[in-house]
Amino acid sequence: MAAKDHWKADPRDVLRVGTDFDLAALDRDSAPGWSGDKADGEAYLPERGDEMSDLQEKLFAEGREGGARSVLLVLQGLDTAGKGGIVRHVLGMVDPQGVALASFGVPTEEERAHHYLWRIEKRLPPPGRIGVFDRSHYEDVLVVRVDSLVPESVWRPRYEEINAWEKKLVEGGTTIIKVALMVSYEEQGERLMERLERPDKHWKFNPGDIDTRSKWPAFQEAYADVFRLTSTEHAPWYVVPADKKWYARLAVTEILARTLEDLDPQWPVADFDVEEMKKALLATGETS
Repeated sequence: MAAKDHWKADPRDVLRVGTDFDLAALDRDSAPGWSGDKADGEAYLPERGDEMSDLQEKLFAEGREGGARSVLLVLQGLDTAGKGGIVRHVLGMVDPQGVALASFGVPTEEERAHHYLWRIEKRLPPPGRIGVFDRSHYEDVLVVRVDSLVPESVWRPRYEEINAWEKKLVEGGTTIIKVALMVSYEEQGERLMERLERPDKHWKFNPGDIDTRSKWPAFQEAYADVFRLTSTEHAPWYVVPADKKWYARLAVTEILARTLEDLDPQWPVADFDVEEMKKALLATGETS
């Protein structure tokens, strides 16, 4: 069986948040849509990565020649969910010059002085690029809500504001892919312990991760509302079970690749006479 045949369903269908989505019922150790095992997935990933890289290069070329389209991949998830792994193992398979990565942590003093979307808009991908947000504007209805950084009267209206803002981006030529990596409470605990037990991973550990973990139920409730209120036709959420790192990377790769295939970017047509340029080149002397 060819590796691609292990996809029994488009992950955009099986992972997309619908009206009946129930975060509490999500099996975070599952592999929806994939009938193969880890070995099958790891064999397929580089093959699909090559195809994705070709599509990304076409999109980049299109942008260089005046095209207006771009892609924005939004990655959300609690600590240890695997956002960094997606950036390294999925986006690492395409030409880095075609990727615009932005990571949003605690706002700076300057950023807090502006509207919460101000810092986000500054990092939107230009035409031809795949933008990647490692955390995003959704922190302003997640962390802000759970940690009571602003009153509910401030964060509650943001859901509709974000929906309208994303719709404008889509209308302007940006395709938005919103991915939430959902790790289980048990798996998160094991990954945090690994960071403490391995000296080469101490740099990844933040004492604040323990405080965040203690608020697990509140974060699950906040995420459930994000999915319920901001998964739209123009910018749906894909909730990816993340206990299996290999599956999460495989699923995001497939979602991104299929999205690029649907965009179907084309090589720009030369704005010069190719045959004349061949003659001019030959006139300069020997070519290899």
